[in-house]
Amino acid sequence: MAEDTKNTIRSMLPNDDVIYNLAELFKMFGDPTRAKILKCLQIRDLYVGEIADILDMSLSAVSHQLRVLRSAKLVKGTKEGKEVKYSLDDDHVTNILEAGLTHVNEK
Repeated sequence: MAEDTKNTIRSMLPNDDVIYNLAELFKMFGDPTRAKILKCLQIRDLYVGEIADILDMSLSAVSHQLRVLRSAKLVKGTKEGKEVKYSLDDDHVTNILEAGLTHVNEK
């Protein structure tokens, strides 16, 4: 490969910090439990107890995963009385989920 071609491609790559953050984002989708939670929240906003009931998990396990997803800015919580209702943070999360599902369902 010609040196100028390599340099052109290198100049088009995001910087290392951006690549690191991208890899960290995709790690969030790499856990089946988190993927299920995200898919549930794509369907409907839910309380922790509802997610735990749907996925047959403990409240503490769901709460832990929601904290991880919140720190990655994939979900957000809205206080409703004494409880918090969770939803996907924005449409980008839905787009990532749908792109991934389309890819894995290709024949």
